[in-house]
Amino acid sequence: MRLYSTLARDLVELPDAPGPIGMYVCGPTVYARAHIGNARPFVIAAWYKRWLRERGYDVTLVHNITDVNDKIYEAAPGASAARAEEATRWYLEDTGRFGLDEVDQWPKVTEMMDPIIRFIEELVERGFAYEVEGDVYFRVSRWQEYGRLSGQKPDQVEEQEPNPRKEDPRDFALWKANKPDEDTWWDSAWGRGRPGWHIECSAMAAELLGPVFEIHGGGLDLVFPHHENELAQSRARGHEFAKLWMHNGMLRFTGEKMSKSLGNIETIQEVLDEWGRETVLLFFLTAHWRSPIDFSEETMRQAKAQWMTLMNAFVTPEQGDSEGPAWEEFEAALDDDFNTPQALALMHEWRRAGNHRLLGNALRLFGLTVRSELVPPELIALAEERQSARAQGDYAAADRFREQVEEAGWEIRDEPGGFQLVRKP
Repeated sequence: MRLYSTLARDLVELPDAPGPIGMYVCGPTVYARAHIGNARPFVIAAWYKRWLRERGYDVTLVHNITDVNDKIYEAAPGASAARAEEATRWYLEDTGRFGLDEVDQWPKVTEMMDPIIRFIEELVERGFAYEVEGDVYFRVSRWQEYGRLSGQKPDQVEEQEPNPRKEDPRDFALWKANKPDEDTWWDSAWGRGRPGWHIECSAMAAELLGPVFEIHGGGLDLVFPHHENELAQSRARGHEFAKLWMHNGMLRFTGEKMSKSLGNIETIQEVLDEWGRETVLLFFLTAHWRSPIDFSEETMRQAKAQWMTLMNAFVTPEQGDSEGPAWEEFEAALDDDFNTPQALALMHEWRRAGNHRLLGNALRLFGLTVRSELVPPELIALAEERQSARAQGDYAAADRFREQVEEAGWEIRDEPGGFQLVRKP
């Protein structure tokens, strides 16, 4: 069982089952309805947990909610707490519609303030952080391995949070003094304030998974500065922190990264309303988790067509468990860097072979439940009458029978020696 790690820049072997395996995946900053790109790390993490469990591992999945952040203050001046609470509910509702109930812990920043403050205090005591007029910053120069995760050269790192009072422009905020336009704050040794973004995840992961755990996940856009800073401050505290860093490729809107700032977003809610959970899950299967994935009307239509094809396989008679590839080929594809496109290709081979059992097992792993449906006898009779009419050269009658079948929501597919009735997309 191996997985690519951004830190190692190579495939890394996981420990033998049962592990345990701790997984921490960065969740959204909650200030608006989450866009469909936010769903990709959530879905991939849930799928990977399912596969690890299938292979005998004991897995704990933590997926955080960032409910204290500059973006929330900007989105809802004077009402940031209410907005964060509302947007958290939206995110849980929207991701819940995928039917992948795998997250064990949903920590929120507002509920983890004591561990966050203790973490910062330790960094100050160790000389890795300093206070300036109520703000606390991490000393980047003290951590010699800074840049190891992202490949950034320490002497070329641009200033992340401009402040002339900092010792070094590269230093990043661990604690921010309360500002007049910020309506939430917490008391600390440095005065009223709230945590910086990066310290939140380090503290929540350590609190719930311990000082060292196996996998840290999130989008590729988080490698720098967020995850670089997480790694630096956690190891400066004396913790190994995450061993393996799992960064999924970005979702692009017709070739361009999807983001609120670019104005090219569609929300999880909108996409699920339009296409349905099965089509969206199938869409995510089509690209390797490390690769970018293009979201468009065309790619979603293709995903829907694939899903309908897989679902209609269960309408035809089963050919037997031994038909098509062995289950071990499916295991090999997912054990080796969780290759879902290869796994999907095997599913189509089982579909063509009529192996309902293995196809069904594979689909259920990814949250895709096929609803087997028997063809109504009256439609079979119409299709047979159409066959007879065609054999007699009465194509007008054959067309009438075909139209009646289509009006009932089915279509006739002619095959050598007969026909197949399948549900219309």
